[in-house]
Amino acid sequence: MDVNGTVAEGFEPVRDAFAANFETLGERGAAVAVYRDGHKVVDLWGGTRDVDGDAPWEQGTAQIVRSATKGIAAAVPLMLAERGKLDLDAPVGAYWPEFKAHGKERVLVRHVLNHRAGLPVLDHPLTPQEALDPRRGPEAVAAQAPVWEPGTAHGYHPLTYGWLVDELVRRVTGGRTGEWIASEIAGPLGLDLWLGLPGSQAARVGRAGRTEAPEPSGGLRVRPKRSVTEAYDDPSSLTRRAFAAITPFPDQNDPAYRAAALPATNGIATADGLARFYASLIGEVDGVRLFAPETAESARAEESAGPDRTLVVNTRFGPGYMLHGSASPLLGPGSFGHPGRGGPLGFADPATGIAFGYVTNGFRKTVTADPRAQALVRAVRKAVAD
Repeated sequence: MDVNGTVAEGFEPVRDAFAANFETLGERGAAVAVYRDGHKVVDLWGGTRDVDGDAPWEQGTAQIVRSATKGIAAAVPLMLAERGKLDLDAPVGAYWPEFKAHGKERVLVRHVLNHRAGLPVLDHPLTPQEALDPRRGPEAVAAQAPVWEPGTAHGYHPLTYGWLVDELVRRVTGGRTGEWIASEIAGPLGLDLWLGLPGSQAARVGRAGRTEAPEPSGGLRVRPKRSVTEAYDDPSSLTRRAFAAITPFPDQNDPAYRAAALPATNGIATADGLARFYASLIGEVDGVRLFAPETAESARAEESAGPDRTLVVNTRFGPGYMLHGSASPLLGPGSFGHPGRGGPLGFADPATGIAFGYVTNGFRKTVTADPRAQALVRAVRKAVAD
């Protein structure tokens, strides 16, 4: 399979790993970009633009990045905190009085970001049409009672996270998360990255869909722990209920879904847009830096660790970002970022100056550690170590 693009000297292992993803891991169409110290060192793409088509993936093809959106959205409250407009240790209800109902008076802004708010589920899930209304999600979360005492445990909030963040941003700024990203993040950095896809960019975005990983050599396949499988199979489990906060889940190729702004799930980006975003969190990119050094340090400070009540594995979170660990292996102990379910990944590693972005049109069953993304991460690690 032909791989297009360039790599800087020393980063050839990334090109080899990217090509191998097509040859051995069933990649259909994808791109990967890597920055080091604010400069692009990897820019690769290949395969088809659409998961079910034949048109080639081109430089600048974008894809939906699913929960990798959370890492982009998390920058907004952290930037607001840096500017003195949002206190991460204040109760959410101080900004959003209606939220205090049903025992949520002690939920802090920080609890929203580090997945300790106790609100991963909705007792009354939203329909796809309701989810696209920017008012309905926040209203539903405000009416929801916590499923554990806020602050005492952590569990990934796959969908409710977005409504919590979006309403906090609206209460503080008067606008929504997607608007802030467009004006304060994507605009200054020239990013191909959107939360709420403009119609003018729709033709650049490929069709995504579910693909199956090929059987490994010898027919052996690593299977998830029984407890994890059972959690995803049980409709009454916290896991299934959390991922079912929108039921049924919207068609991610629907133009109406892509045009909406759901800060937990439907960001759209190129690999370069995702990597360039993370590069700007840990250093300057063409004179623009989004986070002060202190904010970048706080983003990778562990605030939640251990058994995750939603994902049923051990996870680690800082304020808004997933941290390096067994559930989501990044580049090293100080890395912070966010995966998207089934493939996409973006992260920064301050120790090496590396920022990474991977997007794909073929989503797998994986939740936090897709083998294709991990093969690329290992290749980056090798390039940096050599």
